[in-house]
Amino acid sequence: MNVFKRVYCRCYQAVFRLLIPILPYREPTIFHSVDELPDLLIKKGHLSVLLVTDESLRKFGVTSHLEEILKDNGIDCIVYDKTCPNPTIKNVEEALEMYIKNDCKALIAFGGGSSIDCAKGVGARVAYPKKSVNKLKGTLKVRRRIPPLIAIPTTAGTGSEVTIAAVITDSETKHKYAMNSFPLIPSYAVLDPKVTFTLPKGLTATTGMDALTHAVEAYIGRSTTRETRKKALEAVSLIYANIKKAYDDGHDYDARSNMLKASYLAGVAFTKSYVGYIHAIAHSLGGQYNIAHGLANAVIMPYVLDAYGKSAYKKLYKLGKAAGIVDDQDSIEIGAKRFIQSIRDLNECMNIPSTIPGIKKEDIRMMADHADKEANPLYPVPRLMDRSELEKIYFSIS
Repeated sequence: MNVFKRVYCRCYQAVFRLLIPILPYREPTIFHSVDELPDLLIKKGHLSVLLVTDESLRKFGVTSHLEEILKDNGIDCIVYDKTCPNPTIKNVEEALEMYIKNDCKALIAFGGGSSIDCAKGVGARVAYPKKSVNKLKGTLKVRRRIPPLIAIPTTAGTGSEVTIAAVITDSETKHKYAMNSFPLIPSYAVLDPKVTFTLPKGLTATTGMDALTHAVEAYIGRSTTRETRKKALEAVSLIYANIKKAYDDGHDYDARSNMLKASYLAGVAFTKSYVGYIHAIAHSLGGQYNIAHGLANAVIMPYVLDAYGKSAYKKLYKLGKAAGIVDDQDSIEIGAKRFIQSIRDLNECMNIPSTIPGIKKEDIRMMADHADKEANPLYPVPRLMDRSELEKIYFSIS
């Protein structure tokens, strides 16, 4: 990266770091069971809601209990269940049409990060009925209040129930991008381990590694605070202690509960301290090839951490200590490399591949350009990289 762009990026990031204490960050009100929602909605006068979910969850009856208790309490529940794994502009517009047609007053997102992000997109469009989703992408473009949003995560990974971000895919251009605005933080979040019991082993693994990515990128960046560092370290500790247990036994209540907590903590950490090149590369792959975000993050993470080199060693060493895989006698470099290797080992023991087959050589320059534009100047990464350096990582993972 040339010196002028480097200086611009670091100055831009420094401004955002100085603004952290005065920006309107908030956390949602937490509930621990969907059974608590009817009373909340009745109290708030929201008697018609749009439930945003996906076909699989509805097909297997995961949302049926919520739908039944809402109906029993006189609350109209309109269901949009067409959300894609990488939610699209079409998803947002279809759900928006149902919201308006049925005069809904609130949104409930039930599912993984895709359903929650789709619901956030709907909320943004309700707030800005004359603006397309494309015009709301980027940072701080949504400044009006969105309808009340209740997030019910069925995966312990995205942290979308607490973040300012919604990631949407433009199917026509195959470009995946983020909306980052404070009104997108859900008003309420339901952290109920029981709704994660049916999560397949593969999704348990990749969404758990997604949460780990959030904690790692938030911690090693240059815009951390005492709060975000503490939450990131706690999230890493919880993930290393519980992810394999949740993977081996999906009905392990304590493991599932701890993974939900870890995902939430990592979400709080990265929504204030941002992510890095792992996410930028993953978003480009998701947009181009519809690769699931958690899977992409899991595969990419060790490659990017290796690429950061010495600039990240000290913080990676501390993360290794929190994970319980680095000893006091280890040097900083050895501890950092041991932590990176432990990520590869976690992936391997949960059958996550080490590469992403199918990446076309002719697409790499374009995807690296998207990643460069997403990450620079916003993401306060340990070491800045330009498009040509990012291209090398695509070749490494292909």
